[in-house]
Amino acid sequence: MNEKIKYWIDLSDYDLETAEAMQKSHRFLYVGFMCHQTIEKILKAYFTYTKNDTAPFSHSLSYLAKKAELYKLLSEEQKNFIDLLEPLNIEARYPSHKEKLLKSLTEAKCSEILNKTKDLQKWIKEKL
Repeated sequence: MNEKIKYWIDLSDYDLETAEAMQKSHRFLYVGFMCHQTIEKILKAYFTYTKNDTAPFSHSLSYLAKKAELYKLLSEEQKNFIDLLEPLNIEARYPSHKEKLLKSLTEAKCSEILNKTKDLQKWIKEKL
């Protein structure tokens, strides 16, 4: 396997493990953030795999999926999930958004996000 692809896969796996650790420690704000990072990096692995080029410098999941020509293969449920994850990258970084976001990220909601992240990451990996 190409070293660049392996690099992105390894980072994606690491971020997923971090999301799981954040869930166990009830750091719910960072569960969503790390789930976003997990999918961002597996999308970059997929882009590198299909395009044999450097992944775009972007955090936008829908943009990355479209540039990799994976978006059209996603189910509506997967597209909706990407839309749900998209703001978690930005909102976790800025204090004005944290309070509102923290209230919405319950343990149950984060478990759901984490499970869907695992499913989507696995689905993309199977295409590599």
